[in-house]
Amino acid sequence: MATSTTTIRNDDEQQTAATPLELSTLNGNAMQQNTIKLPPRQYERRERLIIIKNVIIIGLAFMIHFTAFHGTSNLQSSVNADKALGTTTLAVIYGSLILSNIFLPMTVIRWFGVHLTMSLAFFAYMPYIAAQFYPRFETLIPAGLMVGFGGGPLWCAKFLALTLAGNETDSQSNSSSQLVGELCGARYCPGIGSEVNPNLIPPEPAKIQLLNSIFLICMVIAFLLMFFGVNSLKRYGVKRGETEEDLSGLKLLTATVNLLRTRRQLLILPITMFIGLEEAFLAVDFTKSFVACGWGISNIGFAMICFGVANAVAAGFAGGLAAKLGRTTLVALCAIVNLSLLAYMLHYTAQPNDYIKYCTFAAVWGVCDGVWLVVVNAFYGILFPKSLIAGYSNFRLWESTGSVIGYVISSQLCTSTKQMLLMFVLLVGCAGYGYIEFHIRKKQKHLENVLKE
Repeated sequence: MATSTTTIRNDDEQQTAATPLELSTLNGNAMQQNTIKLPPRQYERRERLIIIKNVIIIGLAFMIHFTAFHGTSNLQSSVNADKALGTTTLAVIYGSLILSNIFLPMTVIRWFGVHLTMSLAFFAYMPYIAAQFYPRFETLIPAGLMVGFGGGPLWCAKFLALTLAGNETDSQSNSSSQLVGELCGARYCPGIGSEVNPNLIPPEPAKIQLLNSIFLICMVIAFLLMFFGVNSLKRYGVKRGETEEDLSGLKLLTATVNLLRTRRQLLILPITMFIGLEEAFLAVDFTKSFVACGWGISNIGFAMICFGVANAVAAGFAGGLAAKLGRTTLVALCAIVNLSLLAYMLHYTAQPNDYIKYCTFAAVWGVCDGVWLVVVNAFYGILFPKSLIAGYSNFRLWESTGSVIGYVISSQLCTSTKQMLLMFVLLVGCAGYGYIEFHIRKKQKHLENVLKE
């Protein structure tokens, strides 16, 4: 296989020899996969502290940034409900994110480097928050496109940065209750508005603008943290500049599409799309059908705080639990919990101000989402170790596709139908995942038997 050693210009504009990147080429119908070879290094204690500091700042910046972004997105179906402006914007965001994941990541990372790519991508999200002060199609749609096109390079740069760092370290009336029970929860259907249910009356514009101001400040803080707080990643073999051959544009598209020829990629697609579907359901349908309809729009934040805390804790412990319980056991437990939650929510009769249930739903959903994201994301690295960029691109591509489908059907189907769709996709996804795990274990046992002989 022909390989190329990449020579890239570092952040100080000095020419240095980059770590060899074996980039994929096509040879007939067979794809020759890539490897990212990082020579083993022994760092001094100070250098290891710098790596840890970078990881912490990246995590903190992403937490602040996406608290603002998801906080705004979770309100779109309720606050910008007129002419489906909010859900249309979300569909545009994730639709453009699909194109971004295919064409932009390696080109942008090659031009600007991993560090600057993440910083600039953070900046690209800010107009989306600013547009909330004047929410119109002509303001939100272009801002949504900026988010989508910035998201592809952002996530690939983040995955690459952390992968490299990881390689180096190791009470109302009865009539009101009846109204909520009949119209909210799984029984909610598009078309039910504030004229039928007062809980769906949007907050005062001044409150929304105050919230948007806070979110915009959060994004500015995240950008400053990323730009000034993270050291250049050139020391880990990722530098900025030109390459003789790279996975940009059409080549990344080719590598991404060619992974679809592999049985492993096809089998992992349903669970990947499920992640996008469940995130879209949470952001649009759960917040409106359950929390806003049953508890009030102003209380969406409380439920999402429960989701965020549980999501962060679950994501933090998922890796350790996978190592202790086994990856397959953890996925099976998560699937059982997720299916049980969806089934319970499907038969649950919504009650006004039933905040304990709404917050519990959000928290359990957060646990499941945290586990899915960590396990499936890491599984892509295991399945495609020689095609990391194309693998991560496929992950974001099909997750975003699931999100787009979720946002498109949000204004078309009743909540109960969408919940049953989620359950179906989850079952199919788990079947595909289980099949892959079975074959991986089968190959491992065969290899062990060969070695014993």
